[in-house]
Amino acid sequence: MIDLESAASPRDDDRDPLLTGDDVPTPEPVPSVLVVEDDEGDWVLVAEHLEDAGLEAHLTRARTLDEAVGMLDVDCVLLDLGLPDATGLPALGRLLEAGAPAVVVLTGLADTRTGLAAVAAGAQDYLVKGDVDGERLGRSVRYAIQRRRLEVADRELYRSRVREQETTRLEQALLPRPAVRDASVELRVGYRAGRDGLLGGDFYDAVERPDGSVLVMVGDVCGHGPDEAALGATLRTAWRTLVIAGTPTGDVLGLLERVLEAERARTEVFTTVAMVEVAPDRRSADLYLAGHPVPFLLGPPTTLVPADRRGRALGIPVAGGWQPLHLALGDAWRLLLHTDGLMEATLADSTDRLGKPGLRDVIDAALAAEQADPTATNLVDVVIERVRALHGGPLVDDAAVVLIGSRA
Repeated sequence: MIDLESAASPRDDDRDPLLTGDDVPTPEPVPSVLVVEDDEGDWVLVAEHLEDAGLEAHLTRARTLDEAVGMLDVDCVLLDLGLPDATGLPALGRLLEAGAPAVVVLTGLADTRTGLAAVAAGAQDYLVKGDVDGERLGRSVRYAIQRRRLEVADRELYRSRVREQETTRLEQALLPRPAVRDASVELRVGYRAGRDGLLGGDFYDAVERPDGSVLVMVGDVCGHGPDEAALGATLRTAWRTLVIAGTPTGDVLGLLERVLEAERARTEVFTTVAMVEVAPDRRSADLYLAGHPVPFLLGPPTTLVPADRRGRALGIPVAGGWQPLHLALGDAWRLLLHTDGLMEATLADSTDRLGKPGLRDVIDAALAAEQADPTATNLVDVVIERVRALHGGPLVDDAAVVLIGSRA
């Protein structure tokens, strides 16, 4: 039965009496078909053909191509190539450019070459009015809709694979293999993408210099999305290049800011950075903060490193630079640097944030678990996963963590 006014729906008396409740199969959605036809007789004939074919469909009609362009939210279009405002293949081209779904050309032109050209241009099928019957028309509409759905599914699968490949490339740029060779240095890194699974602008790196000093950093580009991830990858690469090139540590952040200003898409984009230079004897370090959360000095008890020398974030147009805070660490110590995705995690079923005290408690609990069985846990992974558990699932924001320490 062809419904010319509204979508058809299954009747209760059509159901299998042996199927009840959850056993009743979900009916296939009724397809919607737009018939672009100015001739009254042909319009009626199309409806009769589809009814004869047993195809339930919601039919709508457009008499001109201009009218049809605004009615393309359908599953299939039956297009006549002889319309008052368009004729021939240009009519098909315009309809496809406007975003038409599956298109079956239904015309009085019995021309094989035109049919082949129509299919090559993007039509699903080409039927001649004088040669078509209900069975053939119904089959053509069904097949056209299914082929179109498969094309859309294939296209989405391809796009998904491309996005996955892009994410992998960005991940390799944002989250490199630390270049530290000294076995006396403990170095652990961790990263979790935000809730959508896409990389954001968090990044980290670690490099050991020829003089034995080790530089580590974490950074966070404000905002979320592919632009921020690409900028984070650029800044991470620039940072490693500056360090490997022997740039004095006190000059690194200033030069990194110049890279940021040259590469950012908008002038309001800024980046926070925490950078630590560990001395060759591993007993002290200099901490540079550019608007970034202060690291934790692991205990027990775990404490926050003083924020006395915190400078402005990179890209903020205010006065002030970045002065190091000297840390006397001793023989054995561990520092944990992180981005704000951990502290800003909300506790499950509430709007309360974990904050610095909550994150410190998580770290101490992870340290206790590590002490109980040092071989069973990776402290960085445990911290991230405990925060995720408190949040009740994947974090909204990205989270990057770097742990550096001396095993002496």
